Amino acid sequence: MARVTAFRVGHCTHPSCMVLKGSGLQSLCFPSRAYLIETAHGLYLWDTGYARRFREATAKGVYRLYAWITPVQFDDAQSLHGQLRARGVDPKDIHTLLLSHFHADHIAGMRDFPEARLMCSEPGWEAVRRLSGIGALRQAFVPELLPPDIGTRLGFVESVAPTALPAALAPFSHGRALAGGEIMIVDLPGHAPGHVGAFVLTEQGWVLLASDAAWVSDSYRQLRGPSELSFLIQHNRASYYETLRKLHALHQSGHADIRLTHQDGADYVPLVPA
Repeated sequence: MARVTAFRVGHCTHPSCMVLKGSGLQSLCFPSRAYLIETAHGLYLWDTGYARRFREATAKGVYRLYAWITPVQFDDAQSLHGQLRARGVDPKDIHTLLLSHFHADHIAGMRDFPEARLMCSEPGWEAVRRLSGIGALRQAFVPELLPPDIGTRLGFVESVAPTALPAALAPFSHGRALAGGEIMIVDLPGHAPGHVGAFVLTEQGWVLLASDAAWVSDSYRQLRGPSELSFLIQHNRASYYETLRKLHALHQSGHADIRLTHQDGADYVPLVPA
């Protein structure tokens, strides 16, 4: 069975009400997390969080608006490849880097893993591959973060035939098996084109890496969405709420531990007192 380890790789700040409707204007810290998935078939990474390259890429041109709208805190000590080395994991040993979607806070460290296989959803890639300038910015995408050889390294989860998930994971019914079935990729539409998550089978049970299907756990616990303004950048409101209802039902069942990229926890605290 797999082992999942979370890494905090920088953070951004937003008013609380942007991510949870009606929760006030206090500024909150939202950690950007990446996950190491250790399986019997190799080491996988789920997203990368921020990286030095994000700061460099958003210091020029139209992409400066990204850093202005979403203030980011990151220092080199927080780099994912550095944290992995400190844990005794050589970045060269990563078998596959799995990308939930192409927003910059999920892909900024891609170039730090030049030997890893890359996988994402094909619709997610097709939605951004030709974007630049304002078009890219509207998708929270920064093209400079992509490795130059992505075209030869990138594979799509759709190349794996869907199979039935255990009934306990309802309302999720099908996934795409990686690592001998220790990882099951599932569609989580709404937040971004081709947005996906992953069920991971661990000794403690199933874990769902739900990426940005919700920004805080209160959202799926209470069926309480983000500000309507957030849908100016999110992909599809109806699909977002359909996914949120599925997360709510899964949470109610207690059959999986849901983990979010910006999940609230010990380091999810107000920057300004309410």
